[in-house]
Amino acid sequence: MSGKKVSKRWISPWAESEEKPSIYHCVSRVVDRRFVFGDEERGKFRMFLRMVENFSGCRVLSYCVMSNHFHILLEVPPMPQGDLSDAELFKRLGVFYGEIFVKSVADELLAARTEGGVAGGNPERVAEIHGRFTPRMHDLSDFMKTLLQRFTRWFNRTHNRTGTLWEDRFRSVIVESGTAARTMAAYIEKSSEFQRAME
Repeated sequence: MSGKKVSKRWISPWAESEEKPSIYHCVSRVVDRRFVFGDEERGKFRMFLRMVENFSGCRVLSYCVMSNHFHILLEVPPMPQGDLSDAELFKRLGVFYGEIFVKSVADELLAARTEGGVAGGNPERVAEIHGRFTPRMHDLSDFMKTLLQRFTRWFNRTHNRTGTLWEDRFRSVIVESGTAARTMAAYIEKSSEFQRAME
């Protein structure tokens, strides 16, 4: 292996779901198409990719990190009906935030849920607390923005540089069916094989 990493997951059927997830093929290129992805950079990119995946509730079906760009096949499911449970919210917050921060949110939610000593507490307050975080979840644009920003901050700090790392806003194309998604996943894998053969 030349350090290129391809990862793909089976695309599961959407049984028992009223709303199907959306699937997108996303691409972003490094500014001036510079070759910046070595083994260390690919490893960090994968780490951030999985962190954002765990936080957002989106699912990375396939990805390929090339020398100066990447491909991601991303499944973006709708937010669960009735919003996230508190336990799921805390689990996702724990991906990016420390234990103290997550505990402060948990304490705030507990106070809102028991406010006034009545069952259900203050549902508007509970919704407001959840609403600070859930708009960043189950969302393509926020997934990509968070991934690109976090990688850029690490890269600039590591390589003593400043400024944008990415050529333009990421590009995305919606993939309409399971068959098309499998075809796109195969294309992403072939792109990585081609890159390896060229090196």
